Amino acid sequence: MGKYRKGKVKLEHHLLEGLEVYLELLSKMESVEAIIPGRIVRQNGGRGSKGLFLKYRTKTGYKLLYKNGTSVQELFVVCNNPEHFERLFHEVVR
Repeated sequence: MGKYRKGKVKLEHHLLEGLEVYLELLSKMESVEAIIPGRIVRQNGGRGSKGLFLKYRTKTGYKLLYKNGTSVQELFVVCNNPEHFERLFHEVVR
């Protein structure tokens, strides 16, 4: 899969099933400038939480993890107002 953009999302890797819904929510946030999905890592056992989770703040925004039960995919969100993004994330995504 080559690199291409779809709105604010820069796609270099495949997406886990169900992630598109979250990408659409994140793309609608004014403070989000870009979303870069990372690689997919398969989990053994398929247990644990499902959904989108904030991991930590980066120099340009945040690292998030999307878990669907059997796999995990990193997302890097570039934002111009990290505090505003974090507040909205907890209101909108949860």
